[in-house]
Amino acid sequence: MESNSKQVRQMLAKKGGKVREAPEGFAFYVSLHDFIEYIESTPSFEVFFKGRGKGSRAKDLAPKYFVLKQVYQGIEDIDLRTTDDLGHDRYVAIRELGLIRKKDISENNSFWKRREQLKKVAGEVHKTLDDYLSGADGKK
Repeated sequence: MESNSKQVRQMLAKKGGKVREAPEGFAFYVSLHDFIEYIESTPSFEVFFKGRGKGSRAKDLAPKYFVLKQVYQGIEDIDLRTTDDLGHDRYVAIRELGLIRKKDISENNSFWKRREQLKKVAGEVHKTLDDYLSGADGKK
């Protein structure tokens, strides 16, 4: 288990580093997408996404994580062609991320305006998960 935890921490650091180092622009949002995709696909972090049962850590990420999840979903949806109703929030994310991808940026774009906040939140999420893996938060 120790070795697996070390590998997960290394990959988490790599994905988090890409978010920190990504240039301003669409590449930054793609790096956020990849960071979230890694977190959600890694069994070590399941405790953060389970319901509110015993041992759940969902409350540790919920407020911070929601806005990152919006970016993730927007990148997933950006090239989606469907007649299904995706809902207002998803359409806004698709539109705003699409504008960023076309380099049509302004401070009226909520995702563009919040890019520094998104970077900060990704760092906080990274720290929470890394502390969990290392046992530094005392709750592992």
